[in-house]
Amino acid sequence: MSNNILADLQPHAVFKYFEQICAIPHGSGNVKQISDYLCEFARERNLWFKQDESYNVIIKKPASNSESKAAPVILQGHIDMVAVKTNDKVKDMEKDGLDLYIDDGYVKADRTTLGADDGIAVAYALAILDSKDVCHPPIEAVFTVDEEIGMLGAEAINTDCLEGKIMLNIDSEEEGIFLSGCAGGATLKASYPLKKSDITGTQMSIKINGLTSGHSGTDIICQRANANILMGRLLFAVKECVNIVSISGGEKDNSIAPFADAVIMTQEADKVAELLNNTADVLKEEYSVTDPHLTIKVNCEGEGSTLACDDATTQMLINVLNFIPDGVVKMSNDIKGLVQTSLNLGVAELAEKTFAATYLIRSSSQSEKEYLTDKVGKMTEYLGGTYELKGVYPAWEFKKNSAIRDMLCESYNRLFNKEALVETMHAGVECGIMAAKIDDLDCVSFGPDIIDIHTVKEKLDIASTQRTWELITDVLKQLA
Repeated sequence: MSNNILADLQPHAVFKYFEQICAIPHGSGNVKQISDYLCEFARERNLWFKQDESYNVIIKKPASNSESKAAPVILQGHIDMVAVKTNDKVKDMEKDGLDLYIDDGYVKADRTTLGADDGIAVAYALAILDSKDVCHPPIEAVFTVDEEIGMLGAEAINTDCLEGKIMLNIDSEEEGIFLSGCAGGATLKASYPLKKSDITGTQMSIKINGLTSGHSGTDIICQRANANILMGRLLFAVKECVNIVSISGGEKDNSIAPFADAVIMTQEADKVAELLNNTADVLKEEYSVTDPHLTIKVNCEGEGSTLACDDATTQMLINVLNFIPDGVVKMSNDIKGLVQTSLNLGVAELAEKTFAATYLIRSSSQSEKEYLTDKVGKMTEYLGGTYELKGVYPAWEFKKNSAIRDMLCESYNRLFNKEALVETMHAGVECGIMAAKIDDLDCVSFGPDIIDIHTVKEKLDIASTQRTWELITDVLKQLA
């Protein structure tokens, strides 16, 4: 793990805290340590704080001017990250910090995700909470958990102690774009029972790697390949003459699956190898633009007998991977270029007794989200499985009038002589949940440039981080 790699970067305090955060493992579901770190931060500075049972943390700081009558402002971000690594990276993402380095104006992590989504929001907030020279109104810093697996922290948090009606959600990844609406979502986990028997024949492996991947909200419009869906197409090509031994694909429901592996048994090895390789060539051609580094390797592992899914179960699993839709379902008729409804098969895993498929469903239309959720659920039952829903969150509806949005856009234009853009997005942010909890909340989501979030190529733009700090402090000064 790296230490003091970011010590010379500006803004100094922001990168100091970002490096401290990166030293603490904080993947979704593994947030107690970073939550305790925030509590200790507040305790050392005699700041009011509250930690709930979910490990959400709220920290309050009085206005920089003790005589200020300004209303509190909420600074909000999530403390969990999508924690993934390359197969050759030796690191326990549950226990180890990240290995940071600087490359050509960006902060990166060696062969892992960086967690700038949303560690940089936490770092901004801590820098303000610790500052003695930033002019600001009363601050209510809200740090939520498990945003990346269904916004579970935002759903669980009690906001009764918050007085602010303005919220800066620092959880967007394109500088100069001020988000004012987002899709709602739900995670659907399907489970299918397995029947297995001893199968004799040739054992073969299929390995899919090198996909571009990306965020299943913001990048779904790119129509990139999903490794789980590609595996389904490969198996569909040989559905009459194989039995499935194992399948594993993807890591997170909100990432487009970057890899998948399968092991199969067959008594027609030559025929199956030819069909698989031919289909692989077709798939690589289809995705040559979006996934130029896609590799599909088919290998014969030898002959023998092993426990595998029986014929009926194998057909069921192949049908599951092919019959349930994936990707963009509908584009918006109101906003050009905006995905309205989608779903992503993020994780597929065959265990000893069950096969699990985890989908993230998104839509800016409540009725379409409910319809697609019911459709996938009923299809799951039709194919022989059961399902459960979790992490259901509402869409954040666009407001025509927003004082804080106008202030942010004016400040951005003035500070950097660049035009600010107001947009809505297909990915989810916690503003919708928070707005449902706090009456008359005026909120905007924004942040510095972060490239390739949720992937091992994730990188944080250093200069953009500085500009965003200048923007936040300028707006807080106006509100003080």
